[in-house]
Amino acid sequence: MEYVQERVATLHAFADRVPEAPTESAAVVVPLTEREHASLAAERVLTTLDRVDPARVIVALRASEERVDTVARWLDSFELGPEVLWCNAPEVRDALGEHGLNGPAGKGRDVWLALGLAAQEEYVAVHDADATTYSRAHVPRLLFPLARGYDFSKGYYARVENDRLYGRLFRLFYTPLVRALDADDDAPIVDYLASFRYALSGEFAATSDLVRRLRAQRGWGLEVGTLGDAFEIAGFSDTAQVDLGQHEHDHRAVGGPQGLGDMCREVATALFHAVEGAGLDLDYDRLRERYRRIADDLVEQYGADAAFNGFAFDAAGEREQVATYAEAIAPPDEDTRLPAWAETDLDPETVERAARQGLDRATDR
Repeated sequence: MEYVQERVATLHAFADRVPEAPTESAAVVVPLTEREHASLAAERVLTTLDRVDPARVIVALRASEERVDTVARWLDSFELGPEVLWCNAPEVRDALGEHGLNGPAGKGRDVWLALGLAAQEEYVAVHDADATTYSRAHVPRLLFPLARGYDFSKGYYARVENDRLYGRLFRLFYTPLVRALDADDDAPIVDYLASFRYALSGEFAATSDLVRRLRAQRGWGLEVGTLGDAFEIAGFSDTAQVDLGQHEHDHRAVGGPQGLGDMCREVATALFHAVEGAGLDLDYDRLRERYRRIADDLVEQYGADAAFNGFAFDAAGEREQVATYAEAIAPPDEDTRLPAWAETDLDPETVERAARQGLDRATDR
């Protein structure tokens, strides 16, 4: 067990303790898709949140018109009684269009829609609904630093399951890419991005003031984009990361729609917009070659770590993933981030009403 501090304050879970935290002043945002509904992981998350008893729980729901009634009724069955925000309701799309905010949709946009409402509370926590190891300690741990004066808190955890190392997108793409950036540019934002033990985790918490100032990537770049804004707003001194133990949740294939290959391109876009926005001028060809060398060294190190623990390890498969991920190292796509809630004329209550109207219509309530 180690107790090393990073450039950001690092809070270790040396014991299975639920710390005192301001849950009664916090809103919890849980993005959910119809494919996750009725899963054991999502059921565990929602049942456990009832024991946490935050001020609000907002489920940012993405579901088809044909399935939304089934999912909404399932959500209503929980004693917790979460607020259901149907993010892809036609009425919500119309409301966004009236403010010039239509565009690509995905997890990031769903979370952003919910953050507008969540920021009415003093603190906001966000986490996914796919962890089968979800604990009632997670939200209090995320919130604990905020009560001690930090503005932003990020969760980290070990992705070890069934005697294998997971967290492939983080291990094989994000980490070597940030190290490659650090080798070329001694920039504070790169140091900040390198400080997080699991930068791609979906778990974070922040003060409502910081939340209202976040721009949001529309899709899978949400987590990295959030770190880019947190660097500008909170910086090293007002950022903490907290230990959430060991996580077990869904795994994605590398190829195919919604696979890790697609995700890495969105992560890369978010990362490159963040560092270029901080003034870095990137040579993408040189960066790609440096990334490959660093990633190859990391595969060797992960292989040794796996062998040390008696884990299975597919070195050839990991190098194939590195080759796939390297293709994403190129000038980023157009910046389609949503604006900070503090800088838009769209009112969160307008979104809430539109989502409720859509849900009432689709569910015949």
